[in-house]
Amino acid sequence: MVEDFLKKNRDMPMKISDIRKGLPKQVMHQTLKLILEYLWRSGKIIYGSKGIQWIYEEPEHIKKFAKDTLEV
Repeated sequence: MVEDFLKKNRDMPMKISDIRKGLPKQVMHQTLKLILEYLWRSGKIIYGSKGIQWIYEEPEHIKKFAKDTLEV
């Protein structure tokens, strides 16, 4: 949910408050911070002076592999 939201808005840095506004109300602030910490450690987002931005690009061979699979 958080990951998808950040992917859709990857072209601009966002503050945590802006991210919270775009997510369903059931996402608690502490949970969001924990998710963002995980995404940062895994190299999918960066923290900059203007906010948080999605930077991860999935490798082509994984995209091709996932395209031909059945999602359960």
